[in-house]
Amino acid sequence: MQQEHFPLSPGQHEPFIQQALQWGYQEAPYLAYYDHCNISYPFAPFPRMLGLGARPLPGLGNTSFEQLQAHWQQQPDWYLGYFSYELKNGIHGLSSNNPDRLAFPHSSFFSPDHLLIFAEGGVTIRSTHAPRRLYQSITQTPLAPLEACAPAHLQRDMSKGEYLSKVAAVKNHILEGDCYELNLCMQFWDPSYQEDPLRLFRQLTAASPAPFTSFQRHGEHFLISASPERFLRKQGDALLSQPIKGTMRRGATPEQDQALRRQLTESEKDRAENLMIVDLVRNDLARSSAWGSVAVPELFGIYSFRQVHQMISSISSRLRPGTPFTEALRLAFPMGSMTGAPKRMVMELIDRYETSQRGLYSGAAGFITPQGDFDFNVVIRSLLYNRQKKVLSFSVGGAITWDSDPEQEYQECLLKASAMLQMLHAQIRDE
Repeated sequence: MQQEHFPLSPGQHEPFIQQALQWGYQEAPYLAYYDHCNISYPFAPFPRMLGLGARPLPGLGNTSFEQLQAHWQQQPDWYLGYFSYELKNGIHGLSSNNPDRLAFPHSSFFSPDHLLIFAEGGVTIRSTHAPRRLYQSITQTPLAPLEACAPAHLQRDMSKGEYLSKVAAVKNHILEGDCYELNLCMQFWDPSYQEDPLRLFRQLTAASPAPFTSFQRHGEHFLISASPERFLRKQGDALLSQPIKGTMRRGATPEQDQALRRQLTESEKDRAENLMIVDLVRNDLARSSAWGSVAVPELFGIYSFRQVHQMISSISSRLRPGTPFTEALRLAFPMGSMTGAPKRMVMELIDRYETSQRGLYSGAAGFITPQGDFDFNVVIRSLLYNRQKKVLSFSVGGAITWDSDPEQEYQECLLKASAMLQMLHAQIRDE
């Protein structure tokens, strides 16, 4: 691999990134782009980085985490890709008979032939070919105008009435002591949608910039993610997870916005939801961490995004010496904020009450470094697109506790869907 740094002036930086994305999208069957959208975040967001590859790592379509570790040990390198929520079946001995409309592989990773790392002042290009030739090809790439997306004709897998009745059923499980909290989701999809996936990504990030944004292409499968949530990061032996539990809409005026932010801060229901997931994540991290190293450096932090205020907590630990880094991922997967507690029981109930396989939704997308470090988001606020089947999908959900009001939970789902509904020119009737 060859490596070279190319300076970029402030005025060149953003156009060059967009040109690189356009060039990579046209040239590479495997692509992964990560961005923080200039949003500050506790303990830092994703870096800005673009990887391009010709083929996936073999044998990882329905992989175990051990297989991924074996690949990395044989050839330490950058690995870019995702883990689907459906890997839960192998990890926790579960199954799902719900329909899978998108047919994504359960995991997919590739090692990039070209890796572009963007930082203030320039871009570093690491490539199997001449980096300067790649740089010149990118600068000559014309940028497509940012046009509106084609309207989507969305279906959904449960009506408002069905969602409300399922919330009531989940609350009954809580009353009976089966669980404490369960994340109940609904899926929206268009079975015959045609659009440029890169246009979808550009429109989504314009409407809903997020600190853990990712655009990934794996053949004809596309992840278009504006995620605000980190699943798990490793730097050296330091692990960090940052679950989100607690959502409040933004206000129309600064005064109303501050009042709503304060309302989320003081919400006993949201604090209870958040604390339950913090306890679950602490337990998940403890399984791969050094004794006594699990800590909570921030509890109930309130952070504001374009459409919503969110309550975010941070849990840290130290990886136990001699433990493969993939064990930290496996033992914490899937993210507790997308399941509830206790994790195995609520995942069984999720498969009973939801009517679609989640697939990549509520899985994790990110990257692994040659040093064995990694950073993965939680796949929420994301579009999934199978271009070959012409199926577009997204899902939204929320945590159900004993204090949940079914109508408020339903309205929170629509709030989380608002940016995607708007960009797809779609309206939802409350039938």
